[in-house]
Amino acid sequence: MVKRLFIFLVTSTFFFSCEMFIPDFSKENPNVILFFVDDLGYGELGVYGQRIIQTRNIDALANNGVLFTQFYSGSPVCAPSRSVLLTGMHSGHTYIRGNHEWGERGDVWSYEKMSEDSNLEGQYPIKKSTITLSKVLSEGGYKTGMVGKWGLGGPNSTSVPTTMGFDYFYGYNCQRIAHNLYPPHLWENENKVLLDNELVSPRTKLDEGADPYDDSSYDLFFQNDYAPDLMHQKALEFINENKNDPFFLYYASPLPHAPLQVPKPLIEKYKNLIGKEEPYLGDNGYFPHRNPKAAYAAMIEYIDIQVGEIIQKLKDEGIYENTIIMFTSDNGPTYAGGVDANYFNSTGIFQNDKSRMKGYTYEGGIRVPFIVSWPEKIKNNRVENEISASYDLFPTICDMIKIPYPKTLDGISLKSTILNEGNQNHHEYLYWEFPAYNGQQAIRLGKWKAIRNNIFKGNKSIELYDLEKDLKETNDLADSNPTIIKKVEEIFLKEHVKSEIDRFRLGYIDEE
Repeated sequence: MVKRLFIFLVTSTFFFSCEMFIPDFSKENPNVILFFVDDLGYGELGVYGQRIIQTRNIDALANNGVLFTQFYSGSPVCAPSRSVLLTGMHSGHTYIRGNHEWGERGDVWSYEKMSEDSNLEGQYPIKKSTITLSKVLSEGGYKTGMVGKWGLGGPNSTSVPTTMGFDYFYGYNCQRIAHNLYPPHLWENENKVLLDNELVSPRTKLDEGADPYDDSSYDLFFQNDYAPDLMHQKALEFINENKNDPFFLYYASPLPHAPLQVPKPLIEKYKNLIGKEEPYLGDNGYFPHRNPKAAYAAMIEYIDIQVGEIIQKLKDEGIYENTIIMFTSDNGPTYAGGVDANYFNSTGIFQNDKSRMKGYTYEGGIRVPFIVSWPEKIKNNRVENEISASYDLFPTICDMIKIPYPKTLDGISLKSTILNEGNQNHHEYLYWEFPAYNGQQAIRLGKWKAIRNNIFKGNKSIELYDLEKDLKETNDLADSNPTIIKKVEEIFLKEHVKSEIDRFRLGYIDEE
């Protein structure tokens, strides 16, 4: 990697002091690859206790790096979690706080119309002026690339990856288009790329009269251009093209989010491991599948295979030792689309209950895997006590590669913990809010987890759990801990800022 020296012009928007900053490149700056996978549960990797699905490459990263056991996503669903990650602001401050399909544009839920008219594609945009991790790294001299799922602004909005700090983008702009892993198109930068796939709506079911036990009845759902593979090839190309400069690659895989679609050879492996199973006939906008458990397991191992290929590419180019690799998930696992969370024990040590997983601020919905590897600097370490969240990744990455970052972020740098340096700053608490699924607020305060549900139904009561004794959050201790509840109420009030967007407001909390 070429040693580089440049002048980083710091605007008053980014920092409160110093008009000029000269990075310390006394050593070569590391590359950074951030894997941000979709709907992967805490218990779905071998190193976190998974017994069926094989994830050897990811497990090896953890065994040779740092594994966190108390790490949280920024939100229990896709778009706001991505907003939290890229802005370093928790969900009471970040601009996008829920999935907003921007329905005022027209029939955004018609897959056919959306595929033909890009003005109907994509989610509500973040502001163009938003400070993002990618902007800061780009300004700091890094080549920045993204492959995968965006979800933070439609194709013709001011918020697409190439306006938000990424030099290169290839993948899904829209989360709804991503409900088909053999889509009619993807995006490369701001260009729509047509694929060799038929346009098949995610609401498509088996043909009338088709035998659900016959594999051939499902042939329509296996086509030619598999989006996760196409994006992966672009990731490898990005590494190849930027191997001589420090780069940041945001790898936002759409896997293992339903639909259950993955190339057949890997399904055969898990059919043999799992045995006979009943078909999934499709529901709620997800394709049917003859072997849903085998397909889901195969999708997760497909991620693992891709991680392994990225690692091998780095080794082949001689840059593996000085590349920081981070791996985490945008939220907890789903219960929809044919996924059997109980069979795989997807939440691990938490509850596999559909009201305690994706979409909810219980542990199963927001506690996720987090692994960090940097062979040149990191030795094996398991971090049990550091309570942290994805809004910490913005300052952590910047701190580890010696690029200044805004001091107004909600996140804190985890560098000291990752490198085992001591003197780690700690969060007093973590905060979440979610203006969907009836409205929620939550706090992690030491051993305590506090949750307020059903805000839109007028509920003001708060549940309180002692996570040192009750990881499954079954014993509500609110009545016997009024002092803790009072402090929680104060934090709820302090951390929530009323959203500028009506859809993201919190009912009576914003009306009082």
